[in-house]
Amino acid sequence: MSQTAKPNIQQAATLHQSGKLADAEKLYLAILEDNPRHFDACHLLGVVMMQRGDGEGGAEQIRRALEIVPNNAPALSNLGNALSDLGRYQEALDSYDKALVVQPNFSNALINRGNALKDLKRYDEALAAFEKAQALDPNRPDLYLNRGTVLKLMKRYDEALAAFDKAIAMRPSFADAHNNRANALKELGRQQEALESFDRAVAAGPQMTSAHVNRGNLLKDMGRLKDAMESYARAIPLNNGKTLVDGLHLHLKMLLSDWQGYETLTRALQNKVRAGATATTPFSFLALPSTAPEQLQAAQRYVGAFHPPQPAIWKGEKYDHKKIRIAYLSADYHDHATTHLMAGLFDHHDHDAFELTAISFGRADDSASRQRLVKAFDHFIDVNHLSDIQVAQLLREREIDIAVDLKGFTQEARCDILAYRPAPIQVNYLGYPGTMAAPYIDYIVADPVVIPPDHQPFYGEKIVWLPHSYQVNDRTRVIAEQTPTRADCGLPDNGFVFCCFNNNYKITPDVFEIWMRLLQAVPGSVLWLYEKHPDATQNLQREAEKRGVSADRLIFARKKSLSHHLARHRLADLFLDTLPYNAHTTASDALWAGLPVLTCRGDTFASRVAASLLMAANMPELITTSLAEYEARALELARDREKLTAIKNKLQGQLLTCPLFDTALFTNHIEAAYKTMWQRYQDGLSPASFSVSR
Repeated sequence: MSQTAKPNIQQAATLHQSGKLADAEKLYLAILEDNPRHFDACHLLGVVMMQRGDGEGGAEQIRRALEIVPNNAPALSNLGNALSDLGRYQEALDSYDKALVVQPNFSNALINRGNALKDLKRYDEALAAFEKAQALDPNRPDLYLNRGTVLKLMKRYDEALAAFDKAIAMRPSFADAHNNRANALKELGRQQEALESFDRAVAAGPQMTSAHVNRGNLLKDMGRLKDAMESYARAIPLNNGKTLVDGLHLHLKMLLSDWQGYETLTRALQNKVRAGATATTPFSFLALPSTAPEQLQAAQRYVGAFHPPQPAIWKGEKYDHKKIRIAYLSADYHDHATTHLMAGLFDHHDHDAFELTAISFGRADDSASRQRLVKAFDHFIDVNHLSDIQVAQLLREREIDIAVDLKGFTQEARCDILAYRPAPIQVNYLGYPGTMAAPYIDYIVADPVVIPPDHQPFYGEKIVWLPHSYQVNDRTRVIAEQTPTRADCGLPDNGFVFCCFNNNYKITPDVFEIWMRLLQAVPGSVLWLYEKHPDATQNLQREAEKRGVSADRLIFARKKSLSHHLARHRLADLFLDTLPYNAHTTASDALWAGLPVLTCRGDTFASRVAASLLMAANMPELITTSLAEYEARALELARDREKLTAIKNKLQGQLLTCPLFDTALFTNHIEAAYKTMWQRYQDGLSPASFSVSR
């Protein structure tokens, strides 16, 4: 090294260590201009590039340094860090292993190796790497943090808490440890303690994006939506592109019916998705104006970033079982909308042809719904205590032929179970109305309405078209005999009752505008909505007033048991659907109760579900194809009682004969689909789209 370069590298390193990355980068470049083979400058320039977010450039720069000094352990470890930041964990692991060949007791490389193994979901090996590093350097709090993180992923929460507590004892202001400790407490259901830990994480690391986001997620689960939104808002300016906070924040605003900045925020999120950013969960994106290709893109980015394929557990064996073994995976085997729809299918399945296993990773309750399911399955397995890889191994050990994911990307989903490919056939059904775009999901169950044939390119799965609606219904759902009075429900004794019991996040400003115009055009009419959160209620009332409609013309229904909820539908005159996310179970509820549902069919799966249900109910006259037509039809039916009565009579007269509520017929069709999937696998054929005949 020349005498002129020597002080420059020291100065550059000092700037680098103090976080002045741009200044350090300039000095490294100046040194390399003078001496292109200056190893330290070449290597550390790559580290700066990586730290500034240019992972590809940083990795390439460190490789140039390794051409100068091939066996430098710190450079090999830093190359692994750059590759890990790019999500190339196996390549990163290879680089760490090379560093450890050069310097076997290099604790940083051991720690990085453990993190790469964690990201590869090889948790036992990750723990072993951390334990080896701890033997070399037992007083490093980051080692206890990393150990706790892996234990948390393995669902060994008490051990994880002990590890985080050790890390915090060594470094009380360790924001990462407080953040991860809070996540473990959240998993244990200790919400208040978790919130206190998140508060400590935010205090210790106010610039830590994930702490704000995780705190927001917890507050949302606790029902403190406004506080959650504030946490998300604090995270947005800090966003590193890996937290999905843009979509989470906007979805929460929609849950609260807070439409301030709606168009600007929606457009910005669309632009980020189009640009290839991982800015939202696919589920949050469904309720926003978007196209099927954009939803595919959002799902692809999300899967690639958070749920990529893992080493396959099923190795291509062909099972030869007397019965086709089907496993249904869900968190909703309790008093839940999915169970209300699916219970009849589970009851009707042909147990001579199929062996049914329930994989339950949600809460267990003592409801009649859960008890019914336990009886319907051949095997009902609670896997809450098992990690994703352990559940996948369970499916493989039981030689499951067809694994059906009923969650997709919805709340409490565990996509990584099927990422290990534990079964030869893996299916996306019912819970998530869109593509999962995951290479390990073979089929999506649909119908020609929700996925028209020309939409096939917008789905990562092969499509199975059932002949009627894709949505199963249980025709044994009980409706309470006694109908409450209008006064009981806060409704006027007279006057037209428009109704929509969809969740708030589905109500968009443009649809609400139509509803308000309808109230203005129909004297004495009211809009009956479902109340989930008082702040959302107040916001909707305020939005009505802004549009010249008195807030008291919005009536809010509170939660009731299913049978009594169905019974109160009898008090409404017309159910008004939402767009771009339709009524799904809520539409089936209304139709089963004999209440007409007016929908506007959109261009995505989620925006075509109500049309699918109405076609299967033989009620195509309630499907419109533009918001202008939707508004005109609603006004026509509100003004023409005779026409609306005829529609009601038609619907109610065919409830037990239409395909939508023929559970046995639906079961025959989906079983035919399963048999076709299974036969293709038996014949050595790849998954392919197909239709089930009537």
